[in-house]
Amino acid sequence: MTFSTALNLLKKKERLARAGWNGKGMYIELADMSAFENHLPYIMMKTADDKFVPWLASQTDVLANDWGVVE
Repeated sequence: MTFSTALNLLKKKERLARAGWNGKGMYIELADMSAFENHLPYIMMKTADDKFVPWLASQTDVLANDWGVVE
C-alpha cells in the first residue's frame, strides 16, 4: 500500500511496516500521549533491538508502495 493509505491506518492505531525494511520486527505506530498534558502525538518506531524511538519518514518511505499492517 502507499504511504498515504498507511498514514490513515496509522491514525486509526494500526502498526505498520515496510516490506523493504531490513530489521526484523520493526514497525511504526502513533505514540499514545493521552496520559500526558502538553504533549503532541508523534510517530514512533519499534527497532530491531526492541527499543522505541521517534520516527521521521524519508523521501523513500513516503514514495514507497510496500507498506503493510503488522499483526
